[in-house]
Amino acid sequence: MTPSTTTCRCPGHIIGEPTRRSFLKHSAAGFGWLALSSMFSDETASAAPQQASRRFPARAKNVILCFMDGGPSHVDTFDPKPMLKEHEGEAIGDAAVSKRSQSAASRVWLGSPWEFKQRGESGLWVSDLFPHIASVADELCVVRSMLGELPLHGQQDLLLHTGRILGQAPSMGAWVTYGLGSENENLPGYVVLNNDWVPNGGLENFGSSFLPAAYQATMLRPSGQPVDNIKPSDPLKLQQRKLALLAEQDHEFAQQSADANAIEGAIANYETAFRMQSTIPEIADISQEPEFIQKMYGVDSTDEHQQLYATQALRARRLVEAGVRFVEITCPSFDGNNSPWDQHSQLKTNHEKNARVTEQSVAALITDLKQRGLLDETIVIWAGEMGRTPHTPKISDSCGRDHHVDGYSIFMAGGGFRPGIAYGETDEFGNSVVHNQVDIHDIHATILHQLGIDHTALTYRHGGRDHRLTDVHGRILQDLIVS
Repeated sequence: MTPSTTTCRCPGHIIGEPTRRSFLKHSAAGFGWLALSSMFSDETASAAPQQASRRFPARAKNVILCFMDGGPSHVDTFDPKPMLKEHEGEAIGDAAVSKRSQSAASRVWLGSPWEFKQRGESGLWVSDLFPHIASVADELCVVRSMLGELPLHGQQDLLLHTGRILGQAPSMGAWVTYGLGSENENLPGYVVLNNDWVPNGGLENFGSSFLPAAYQATMLRPSGQPVDNIKPSDPLKLQQRKLALLAEQDHEFAQQSADANAIEGAIANYETAFRMQSTIPEIADISQEPEFIQKMYGVDSTDEHQQLYATQALRARRLVEAGVRFVEITCPSFDGNNSPWDQHSQLKTNHEKNARVTEQSVAALITDLKQRGLLDETIVIWAGEMGRTPHTPKISDSCGRDHHVDGYSIFMAGGGFRPGIAYGETDEFGNSVVHNQVDIHDIHATILHQLGIDHTALTYRHGGRDHRLTDVHGRILQDLIVS
């Protein structure tokens, strides 16, 4: 049978040439068309947020992820281990060697150079490395029993963000925005406040993968123009006419394309970008904030890195206040080569520098959200992708800690998480989890639960199966949340 022909205005398409759709309709008894139609219906069904996933009363509406790239040391921050100091310099022995983390029997225990104290009314243990975060200890829900998969930055970064060590999946921010939509049509639902550093694993950490492109992150830089081309070069009416023409052409192309959702997502991004031209410069301009608020965050610091991080942290509050669903703040890299918290050497010097740059702003963010009545509806997450080994090859003034995924710490604040608690335990040396083991899928499931989303029901049909942030894993950690 001769395939029918059609007239098409798609670029590169020859008039009279049979289209792919008409060819599939008339070849192989039409079975090719049935398969393609099934794929289209899967993609169409997945194009809109899954309302069926909202099965719990929402305790929170927004998320701010303070990503501590490189892996802060758990035994120097939130997990005190006096035995490390007592046995410092002694070989760890065969029994302490891990198959997951960097270790060998000849390595020696390394005590923390910082003192731990119980803080606030809760008595939560926080080290002197974090004097400002210690002041908000009663707001923190610390998990001390995180277990990772591989002692590699790229894989652990992707695991934290996408739930997969290989990536190739939407980030947590994309899933949250897909599931909840936006509260402000003039702003993107997912924003990354970047500090001139892309973590290992690349931009895939912030991508939408097979979700429509409208759910990927919009990145705002810390200084200068926050977003490229945010100021229009054309007069308003001319710009509107150009956008209308682009939309018309893209809609026509979408009708002929096998991936119409990608094109519709691009159209949505154009429209959001147009509306952002008036809102983003205003949100990014923290000079509107009172001087005491800027000072509380550390915007007045003489340290350039701290000043930039403080600016981004203050912008994070302004963004969630304006209705942005998911905001991530990345850490600045001091030398542009290493992950910021990746101290294989010079532990004391460099952990103190990272703490000085970030922890005042994180504490200020929690305080600021609370005093504005926003902390109850905003989940603040402080997390690296891994911890640091409680041992080192050799004790010296410049020694450090290596990659450790057998047990590490993160914390949440606000959003219905129980304040002033520590959950889970590592052994007496901080070397491995011994009680209430938690993985990132459990954290993802619990965060979605607090947003009113059933992590098993928030799915997207792609490649012939339903995908979700937690894949086939994840449990809601009821002990972490206010009942």
